[in-house]
Amino acid sequence: MKARWARIIAPFVKRMSWIQRVLVTAVAASVSWLAGNAALPNGGLVAAIVATLTVRISLNKSIREGMGQLLGTAIGVATALLAINFLGFGVATVFVTVILALVTSRALHLGEVASINVPITALIVLGPGLAESTALHRTVSTLIGTSIAIGFSYFAHPKTPAGRTIDRISALADKSAQLLGEMSEAVVAGYSQDIASSILAKARILIEEIPQVRAQALEARSYARWFPTAKRDVAEDLYSRGLAVEHSVVQVRTIARTLFDMAFEKTPPPRTCGLIAMALSAASFAITQEGQAIQTNPEVALGAGVTEELRVATSSLAEDFLLRAKEMEVSQFARGISLVTNLERIADSLDLESPAITEVQVPEKLGEEVLSLSPVEQGRKIRRNIKGIFRSSRS
Repeated sequence: MKARWARIIAPFVKRMSWIQRVLVTAVAASVSWLAGNAALPNGGLVAAIVATLTVRISLNKSIREGMGQLLGTAIGVATALLAINFLGFGVATVFVTVILALVTSRALHLGEVASINVPITALIVLGPGLAESTALHRTVSTLIGTSIAIGFSYFAHPKTPAGRTIDRISALADKSAQLLGEMSEAVVAGYSQDIASSILAKARILIEEIPQVRAQALEARSYARWFPTAKRDVAEDLYSRGLAVEHSVVQVRTIARTLFDMAFEKTPPPRTCGLIAMALSAASFAITQEGQAIQTNPEVALGAGVTEELRVATSSLAEDFLLRAKEMEVSQFARGISLVTNLERIADSLDLESPAITEVQVPEKLGEEVLSLSPVEQGRKIRRNIKGIFRSSRS
């Protein structure tokens, strides 16, 4: 009976985070419906729609996107009113309204999400019986739905942005460690071309997770700057350790490619293969320790002693390649030294000693964000452009 019950409960436990987001979104939409109808006649529908679109797993994202929703609604209402005033109802009005809405949102740098909401809002406003009171009615409903969604977004995820960053970093570290362990076992058993192709494919998939980890680390960093309960020093440390794991994954991908190329060449001597396997195993262990350390105590960085075994194994591998340099082909020797360099970079990254981590500032902007250019700065830019037009016309 217990085993059957466990099988029923297990799928829900695994999807607990997703279930929580679904329930919070549903509750936010329901509350928005009630609040909208209480504040305005039939105002609940628009409020519920906007709340559903605005609730995110991140409070920080919900606030930005909520502001974009409000600006998008205002632009959509104004665009629809102007189009109907000059063109009346019809296909031409729809055509002009969508174009003006998209161009205006682009000019204001609202970002992808809000830019889509602008024409949608404008088309909703283009319903029969449009009047200025109806436009104001729907704008207020949007404000109600957005405000409620921002409040509920705090509960849309069971963990804080720092907690989600820890989960993503540790998960990526575990996958990298498992792949390195698989490489180590394959080298000992005989690194065939089929196995090399399979591992390289896995490494390519693994590296695609880097943008998600970086985006989550940046979100935790931004969240800690303005939310009073968040620890800013922890967020900064997680950001650095996220970069360390990111650099390690890049090296894992390069190692997989190097071993793939070596599989098409003459097999190195058994001793060299054994040293390669030992170095890969040591790298796997070091990355595993990093993932566990982040989960247990994210405020304490990984000790240098954890990578000592990796550095010793890498040094032995380098010495072996140098001793066999004369009997090896140039391409085989070059790939061997490449393996040594990649493993050393993993050790430096995990120790947070690499200048690529400590000295290079990574831009926090990942793509176009909502309100990427502040309304104040945008206003100054527009005024400068207008003045420039008048000056050129006078001259």
